[in-house]
Amino acid sequence: MAKIAFIGLGIMGKPMSRNLLKAGHSVVVYDVTPAPIAELVTAGAKAVPNSRDAASQGDVIITMLPDGPEVEAAVLGPGGILEGASKGSVVVDMSSISPVVAQKVGAACAAKGVDFLDAPVSGGEPKAIEGTLAIMVGGDTKVFERVQPILQNMGASVTLTGPVGAGNVTKLANQIMVACNIAAMGEALTLATRAGLDPEVVFNAVKGGLAGSTVLNAKAPMVISRNFQPGFRIALHQKDLRNALLAAESMKVSLPLTSTVQQMLMALMNDGKGNLDHSAIVMFLEKMAGVEIKKAASAKA
Repeated sequence: MAKIAFIGLGIMGKPMSRNLLKAGHSVVVYDVTPAPIAELVTAGAKAVPNSRDAASQGDVIITMLPDGPEVEAAVLGPGGILEGASKGSVVVDMSSISPVVAQKVGAACAAKGVDFLDAPVSGGEPKAIEGTLAIMVGGDTKVFERVQPILQNMGASVTLTGPVGAGNVTKLANQIMVACNIAAMGEALTLATRAGLDPEVVFNAVKGGLAGSTVLNAKAPMVISRNFQPGFRIALHQKDLRNALLAAESMKVSLPLTSTVQQMLMALMNDGKGNLDHSAIVMFLEKMAGVEIKKAASAKA
């Protein structure tokens, strides 16, 4: 069993930490918010006051933070991980950040003799709770093989996709596919509802065909029941698409669909919906059409 430091105990980090405890690992935890720390201490974790102290007590230091600036602060900043990490320890950043930032942090770790992997995840809160996340890893093969058994306590699939930064490129590709799928689903169900059909019947009719997908199966029922409790927030998906567009610009790659959906997400954030689940992308389309996706008996004509 490993000695693990886990930094970042939000919607995703808290259940991921809990799964490491269930697997029998020794886990120290740190977050800027006290409540999740208290919950995990009750579950068997040890609390520490900052990232430096967390790193000093872990052979593997995992971060799960909102974006690149938070990762840089936690790893490189005062009281940060590199002030406490020992030579030969491994930092695994499971946040979804820019590949450029991942490479910067990885280089700083290497200069201190600390190994680094970028290992963002997909699956949202439900799969974080189940321990069935898809984990996309960038880094050295030997370092990956060392940490892979730990990652398997949190994920159903753990895949090395290339060198440092490749994990986050893969995650950006994932986020493009998910966002565009939700937007397409929203357009389709808006059309069906406007035509007077029951969107639940339409969903059941198409889910077994070529249009069926994990995204459709997870998000259509949420939309139809008007349940937008966040498994993954609009604001975070907007951040991911922004990072995808910045990466694409640096490589001179055109992403027209991504750009359009990112603008939808920005509009929803400006409308006060940034903390809703990303299935609420459909609200942008509903507003344009003047129709709400729900059962035909109560849908607007």
